Amino acid sequence: MRLSNRNKASVYNSLSTLLLMIAAFGITVFAANEYRFHAMDKESYLLIIIPVLLLIVFYISGRQIFEYDSDGEALNFKNRNVIPFLNKPLHDEFPKYKLIKYDVVSIFFFKRLYITVSSKNNGSTILKYQISYLSNKEVNDLKLSLNKVVKANKEKKDKTDDDRRIFA
Repeated sequence: MRLSNRNKASVYNSLSTLLLMIAAFGITVFAANEYRFHAMDKESYLLIIIPVLLLIVFYISGRQIFEYDSDGEALNFKNRNVIPFLNKPLHDEFPKYKLIKYDVVSIFFFKRLYITVSSKNNGSTILKYQISYLSNKEVNDLKLSLNKVVKANKEKKDKTDDDRRIFA
């Protein structure tokens, strides 16, 4: 299964630009009010606070673009920001049999995907992805696909455990 919200990159880029423009406009109006017009009192601080809070929420929500591919024998995850220099993009690819479990954590409008993968060195590794910008349908499709992989791995593990008991 393939899942991607890459086609929404232009929307997120436009939203980011719009928020930056609103913040710049708010700062300009605030400065003009403070030093020249004196039209507003304490309300003028809202011209800076509200756009800056919106920008902070937009960027704290995480990387906007998420891509997932489970076709073939490997799982492929990509997570990147629409602004290239803001965060380093994440890219992980590993065989399906290494997937142990996953967890989707949703707090307010923040969503995170935690993938537990078996590794040779320290038993397991947890990979973290930001999926706040996926729709609920996309998150449900992702869960369905990961459930299939986890279930297949569990059945395969149970079968090999049973075979070991028989031959032991």
